Amino acid sequence: MSIADLDVDKLVSQIILEVKKRNTEGTRASSVVYNSVSAAVEAATKAQKEVMQQSIEQRKKYVEAIRLTIIKNAEMLAEMTVKESGMGIVADKVIKNKLAANKTPGPEILKTEACSGDRGLTIVEMAPFGVIGAITPVTNPIATIVNNSIGMLSAGNSVIFSVHPNAKESSKKAIELMNEAIVEKGGPPSLLCSLATPSIETAQELMHHPGINLLTATGGPGVVKAALSCGKKAIGAGAGNPPVIVDETADIEKAARDIIAGGSFDNNLPCITEKCIIVVGQVADKLLSNMEKNKAYLASKEEIKALEKILAIETQEESGKIKYSPNKKYVGKDAKYILKEIGVNVQREIKAVITEVEGSHPFAITEMMMPVLPLVQVKNIDKAIALGVEVEQNNKHTAVIHSKNVDNMTSFARAIQTTIFVKNAPSYAGIGVGGEGYTTFTIAGPTGEGLTTARDYTRKRRCVLVDALSIV
Repeated sequence: MSIADLDVDKLVSQIILEVKKRNTEGTRASSVVYNSVSAAVEAATKAQKEVMQQSIEQRKKYVEAIRLTIIKNAEMLAEMTVKESGMGIVADKVIKNKLAANKTPGPEILKTEACSGDRGLTIVEMAPFGVIGAITPVTNPIATIVNNSIGMLSAGNSVIFSVHPNAKESSKKAIELMNEAIVEKGGPPSLLCSLATPSIETAQELMHHPGINLLTATGGPGVVKAALSCGKKAIGAGAGNPPVIVDETADIEKAARDIIAGGSFDNNLPCITEKCIIVVGQVADKLLSNMEKNKAYLASKEEIKALEKILAIETQEESGKIKYSPNKKYVGKDAKYILKEIGVNVQREIKAVITEVEGSHPFAITEMMMPVLPLVQVKNIDKAIALGVEVEQNNKHTAVIHSKNVDNMTSFARAIQTTIFVKNAPSYAGIGVGGEGYTTFTIAGPTGEGLTTARDYTRKRRCVLVDALSIV
């Protein structure tokens, strides 16, 4: 067919439409991944306005679709994350991904309050903020994104994620899968958006963009501080350094088993995991031998010194105070890999390395995020509690105790005042793995929301009707 046979006007119109389409989508890298913050905000704003015209029942369908698609793809996403980030354990990331999908509360957690009396009826509803900017970590990338997506969407918001650069491809894949599931259920596209090239600069731009109504930052103290100082309403989920106390009344065999299970989970990446073991001296040997039975390797003094040299980076602050940080090369790496780096080849299966140190040791006072667990012996429970509070460093995050003495549990809980407090179980029971209650991967200690849900992504709105609809 020649050009003469075609409707020239129709052809020109089609070309013009195609050019316009390309121009308007020039800032889009894929269906929900955008090359600029402004383009993402524009798309997310439009999607949020559309979802607000829909029913809460429809939102429930979107959330259920997200749950199903993440459960279906949990293993694939876990494999992608470990391969991309070089951190963690695939099987444990599968558990986290499914946990976020199954146990994150949806719209059902939003409850309207009402009061009526002589002067009428007042109701208090939970209204969305609008477009939320969410900054997510490399330690729990997919689980955090899924958890945030369900909670924020349940509250009627749309979300733009600034994901960690070292987990950007797996994070984008999760966001795209969830959006596809939403669209299949009749939802608008771009309820969940991502930035094509996440960086410190794009995160800063997202924080300060006028179209962002609420910020959440899940990660280290630097990103949380930046979010809290940008002048917007922000929810900060910061670092933790959870201590675990074992007193003389504890079931030592169970305590050893639980500590290794929790402290080695995903190679100690989650912020809730046991980071420092504090044991009353009279049961220390029994605890150590039982941890060894549960696939722990007990490092010698010489091996501890070698580990110090490669794992802890020392820096000096302007005040002259010495500060330590973990060597990122070893964060989230397997215990055997870390030992091999100091020339120790262990033939049997091991999950964690135990290093017996003093309470002021860098391993004890630093969130190392690797399966190298410091163990400190103390004289009694009072010394244990005092050291636990010290190493937790007022993060108000997580603490664990193994004890049959209720008074000891109570004293530690009152002294440390953490958001999560676990008794006689692995730390992950605090987020619903083997324990009761819902889950979250945004644990907001710095800003006080605690274990966040959809309720935390809403603002309260009071509606007052005077001298009517009161039948009392």
